[in-house]
Amino acid sequence: MDLTVKAETIPRIGETVLGKEFKMAPGGKGANQAVAAAKLGSDVTIVGRVGADFYGDRLIENAEHYGINTEFVVRDPETYTGIALIMVDKKGNNIISVAQGADSRCTIEDVDKAENTLRTSSVLLVQLEIPISVVEYAMRKASYYGVRTILNPAPAHKLSKRIMHDAFILIPNEREAELLSGLRITDIDSARKAAKRIVEEGTRNVVLTIGKKGAILATREEVVRVPAPRVKAIDTTGAGDAFCAALAVSVSSGRNLKESVGFANWAGAYATTKVGAQEALPSLKELRRFMHERNSI
Repeated sequence: MDLTVKAETIPRIGETVLGKEFKMAPGGKGANQAVAAAKLGSDVTIVGRVGADFYGDRLIENAEHYGINTEFVVRDPETYTGIALIMVDKKGNNIISVAQGADSRCTIEDVDKAENTLRTSSVLLVQLEIPISVVEYAMRKASYYGVRTILNPAPAHKLSKRIMHDAFILIPNEREAELLSGLRITDIDSARKAAKRIVEEGTRNVVLTIGKKGAILATREEVVRVPAPRVKAIDTTGAGDAFCAALAVSVSSGRNLKESVGFANWAGAYATTKVGAQEALPSLKELRRFMHERNSI
């Protein structure tokens, strides 16, 4: 559950800042990405855990509201539902602290229970707010069945060679790409070099997000920048999740990687124009209208 405060500035260490607004809303990277994909028209199943508490009940109800299959979400009575504390400043910048709770107790058995659904899926989209051993197991199983795997390596974490190899697409931001590549990113050129280095380390395709400048797509054949539309950002909270989900939806529909990254850039840009996480995620109709209004398709 996201607990968000909007204020003029984000406080420094030891400083108290009076907020202007408070909002409680469903969140979590996995859930945000699931909702984003569902709103864009995909059939979505989510695998994960919540606590046996008010927040957990609310999160499951919310996912089901968007038509997401939640039969593989475990209500864990031995812990609490994960919570994110978020602060957003007047420019739309944010800082986030997460108490994982049930997220940290996801197991490979949770993945096994969803095996039949996984086997018949077109894409597995995963991130690192659950144990990395479970992520690795799910990706290995998906790869065995020929399911394309997309990994958003957030929060930042070192990855094994096996995960790097099993990822059909890796979607890091600049800080995550620095950790994975060992290179410092200061501009577009250094972002290109970092993305290329990650491909050289064994990942087939890398999509390095660089905020309002768009994304770097690195494959074994080329490294290109895919620009993002220019918008006035209000809140960047759900932009990365919108991007990841839109990329997964586009890939599953048969678009090529460059087209898919372009589509994802539009979804991420749209999300920055709204406040919040899931409520800022566009439906397919909203996104098409947004693109049309800016002379796109």
